[in-house]
Amino acid sequence: MAEAHQAVAFTFQVTHDGLEVDFDHEVIASIWNSGVRSLYKNFQRHWHDLKAGIYPLEPHTLLVCILLSWGLRAGLGIDMSLGSVDHICHLIPWIHFLPVFVLYVSCTISGVLAWIGLILFTRYSLKILFIYQGWMNDPRGKFSMKTKFWAILVRFLKGKNPRLYSYQGSLPKLPLPKLRDTLKRYLISVRPLLNDEDYKNLEQLAMDFEKGIGKRFQRYLWLKSWWATNYVTDWWEDYVYLKGRLPIMVNSNFYIVDAILTKPTNIQAARAANCIHAIFEFRETIEKQEVKPLLVNGLVPLCSAQNERIFNTTRIPGVEKDHLQHWHDSSHIVVFNRGKFFKLPCYRKRDLINQAELEVMFTKILEDQSQPTDGEEHLAVLTAAERTVWAQTRIKYFRKGLNKHSLDVIEKAAFVVSLDEEEFQYDPNDSSQMDQWASHLLHGNCYNVWFDKSFTFIILKNGHVGINVEHSWADAPITAYMWEATLHKDSRVVRYKEDGHCHGTVRDNLPPVTKLKWELPDECVKTIESQLVAAQKLANDVDLKLIIWSEWGKGFIKNCKVSPDAFIQMALQLAYYRDSGEFSLTYEASMTRLYREGRTETVRPVTMESCAFVRAMEDQTTSTGERITLLRAACEVHTQRYKDAMLGKGVDRHLFCLYVVSRYLEEDSKFLEKVLSEPWKLSTSQTPHSQTNKWDFSKTPEYVCAGGGFGPVADDGYGISYIVAGEDCIFFHVSSKLSSPLTNSERMRNNIIRAVGDLRTLFDLTNGK
Repeated sequence: MAEAHQAVAFTFQVTHDGLEVDFDHEVIASIWNSGVRSLYKNFQRHWHDLKAGIYPLEPHTLLVCILLSWGLRAGLGIDMSLGSVDHICHLIPWIHFLPVFVLYVSCTISGVLAWIGLILFTRYSLKILFIYQGWMNDPRGKFSMKTKFWAILVRFLKGKNPRLYSYQGSLPKLPLPKLRDTLKRYLISVRPLLNDEDYKNLEQLAMDFEKGIGKRFQRYLWLKSWWATNYVTDWWEDYVYLKGRLPIMVNSNFYIVDAILTKPTNIQAARAANCIHAIFEFRETIEKQEVKPLLVNGLVPLCSAQNERIFNTTRIPGVEKDHLQHWHDSSHIVVFNRGKFFKLPCYRKRDLINQAELEVMFTKILEDQSQPTDGEEHLAVLTAAERTVWAQTRIKYFRKGLNKHSLDVIEKAAFVVSLDEEEFQYDPNDSSQMDQWASHLLHGNCYNVWFDKSFTFIILKNGHVGINVEHSWADAPITAYMWEATLHKDSRVVRYKEDGHCHGTVRDNLPPVTKLKWELPDECVKTIESQLVAAQKLANDVDLKLIIWSEWGKGFIKNCKVSPDAFIQMALQLAYYRDSGEFSLTYEASMTRLYREGRTETVRPVTMESCAFVRAMEDQTTSTGERITLLRAACEVHTQRYKDAMLGKGVDRHLFCLYVVSRYLEEDSKFLEKVLSEPWKLSTSQTPHSQTNKWDFSKTPEYVCAGGGFGPVADDGYGISYIVAGEDCIFFHVSSKLSSPLTNSERMRNNIIRAVGDLRTLFDLTNGK
């Protein structure tokens, strides 16, 4: 237990000569610096929160309002306060003794109230303006006079230099749809998938639900929508993510891949240092709210709330339900290498350690020749276990002593870094390289990723990188934004020396890198090894294939005058029909971040129009012109459904919340049970691209990122992620389970390639008309 003695900052003992005190100067200095840093961070956070809270006004405008109140009332005798100054004066008991002083106090109070009123007026005016949806439904480039007038008012009120959270208080609440409207949209969405008899039965169930207990469920939900900031988000996080008991590896976590056509350095420690430095600089811009909020069409802000949990966040396992733990600050990361965990401090006092110094520290970790203790090498597999098993193991073996201390270090880290032994890269002549790379980022060897952390940054031995992301705290666009900013800083701003090492001067007295200590009893080690077997079985069942489509991309699709997303969704519908011989319920994620604390909604791509198009493609008697007409019609319907989902007019989140209400009330609904039991055999998602506006891929195509992917949602279904990367490239990530006799990712990959090619041929035959 020598390490326990070293952890003591000071000791004292009573002797015949008095009280003798012995303390460690270095530890005391560390504690002092940590406290100072914490105070500084808290002050900084509150200051930036204040500036965001009063936006579009600035703090100095308070002084302007007070001085203006003084000048008009006390100086010129002009009362612009509608009598409030005089009223305040009479409320102050010293008016007869100090009339001038009381007058200035009253003017000050009146100025403060006027300032607060101006803030509230501006923010609520913006909230009312942001409720307007006409801009979304107007034809592109052909805005109505109403929309133009709305845009002028928004530009006038929204300010010029918003901070990350400046618009949070002005964002409207997610609207609760009428029950009848949701049921109508639901029935329309499933009509292509049901025969006449099944549809008639479902229609009757929906009608009975609407006239019966559905009304009461809706009233409870209306009460929540009125009271809560967002009537969906907390239940969505709890029931879809945190109450799930399945392993989060493969089933929940997703991954993001590096730029595949270039690699700025082959030195693992240098790439780790430069990227981690860039990530911490991005964290500082988040903390200072220097990142601009994303604006749709430069006018309408998206909710930024999910950015709060990018860093210093861990999913803590529970026996029945997990919970998210977020710390306001963390000055260290945890690094995993060859079965060992290390605590790596990234700050010297309040200053971020530079890239060259971080490279030295990473090199020390790579050169460490010590052996992992029993159970340590595979320890992280517990985060890939069933959640109840991990929670019970955590309670039993990690509540005291060295294990608790080391686990706290991991969970309180800003994030986790894995220095990996594997090497993968893009090979145009060998697609299996990318398939293996993506699979490694999704599940690795099941113990090189701490799946509970908000994200684990994985650096391969050859310098390529990737990210594994825990899903409950946020959605993919948030991590994608961080990665875009990091990649730009790493590759285009700071760069590397000619020999591949990092720039910077290595100073003396670097903070020590410490190896985490564990005392794992034999029973715990047995649990770890048994969970490794189960996790490897789950990982080995994943069939993951990538498509790198570089013949054409968004530029060609736009020339066809259809939505790129709708175009790709129709290609996926065609590919799936060819693969399975049927249409199935399809999930496409869209965002609801136009509303406060919004996350996602489901777009249901299967429509009567999409099915008609797919059948036409398989019918050799249908002409090219008819097929294009049907494709455009299907794309128009899909685009409208996507817009409806973004505007809170989706189907699935409303029905999900009604089901949660039914569970709280302990009342069964045959209709809701049927809706929630329907499997998503085709689950799709588009990874956003160029959110930071820092990239011009027409000039630097080698930095195009391959996006990311996720595991299959259904045992006999596919999980497909895609990213429209630049004007001439599309990436697809196709996953399924090897154990299913109905799916095959290689077959589906070929069907997607064929479908995308067939859609291109359609427009080539008609010159894009």
